[in-house]
Amino acid sequence: MSQDQLAAEVQGHHAPKYEELRAALADDINRRLRPHEALPSERDLMRAYGVSRMTVREALTRLVDDGLVYRVHGAGTFVADPATISKSLHLTSFSEDIRARDMTPGSRTVSAERVPVPEVVSTHLGLTTGQMVVHLERVRTADGVPMALEHVWLPAGLFVAIVDVDDLAAGSVYDRLVEAGAAPERAEQSIRAGVLPAREAALLDVAPGSPALVVSRTTYDLRGRAVERAESSYRADRYDFQLTVHRRRGT
Repeated sequence: MSQDQLAAEVQGHHAPKYEELRAALADDINRRLRPHEALPSERDLMRAYGVSRMTVREALTRLVDDGLVYRVHGAGTFVADPATISKSLHLTSFSEDIRARDMTPGSRTVSAERVPVPEVVSTHLGLTTGQMVVHLERVRTADGVPMALEHVWLPAGLFVAIVDVDDLAAGSVYDRLVEAGAAPERAEQSIRAGVLPAREAALLDVAPGSPALVVSRTTYDLRGRAVERAESSYRADRYDFQLTVHRRRGT
């Protein structure tokens, strides 16, 4: 496929421009480019496809995440060898994780309320003292078995149309964020070891002091807004985190 044809393809769809450009370049890579061959410069891609530098950079970043290309500082972007792929993690919800394990996800609401944002949460969500958030505390289950205790804080301004926050707690938070025009795009997440205090242990049906995986996450939408802060404690005897990491050779 020629660059003119690819450029027309990029401009002829309604998907985000960076995604169309990413798909067009990926097709070009798969069809005709060889491993370690250089891609056109950002400026050349801007001219060829009639898009902005930001769009080009986002498309190239996606290709790096897909493992199709790699960057060399000061030299450019190159086609990756099939054995070369970048380290990447995918942002998924609890329900998606559980379904991927061929289990049925569930949820039991412990509390759902609008409250002033706690100071420790405000710094993550970029809110000021006194602003309101929706706070959800839920026990997440797999095939009916408690797996995690989840605390979620969401900017209340995203959900002004929802009067009963129990309705928000009952469904998929990520689906509701999409409906509110704040689709989750990326997250900063940490995982650490911990133990479950008596209250949390009782909710998860384990003995006090049982080991847990404690996950802290701040989620951002496409515009870079912080739309969720979550603190979750997972039963270490029933839950693990599976990460696929590939070694990049020659860099």
